[in-house]
Amino acid sequence: MEIPERDGDGYLLSMKDWTPEIGRAMAEADGVELDDIKWEQILKAREYYEENAVVPPIRTFAKYIGADKKEVFKLWMSGPMKPITKYGGLPKPTGCV
Repeated sequence: MEIPERDGDGYLLSMKDWTPEIGRAMAEADGVELDDIKWEQILKAREYYEENAVVPPIRTFAKYIGADKKEVFKLWMSGPMKPITKYGGLPKPTGCV
């Protein structure tokens, strides 16, 4: 699958290019394994974005999905909102992630 053009941080240049298949292909190209839990978080972030037109900070996102913030960090092994938004075809997070 051909991945649409991305910026220097790996985010899609156009959110309109995102599909679930593109998101999975981007993660695979970056060497990131997306299990069911990670994929569910990506979809929940997209849901939040559609409802609020903003990428949530991690504290808000963890509350939104009913998860402990530390567990979300542990799952992603880094600032979770960056890969969640990247593979979800969302804008880059702006606050502390």
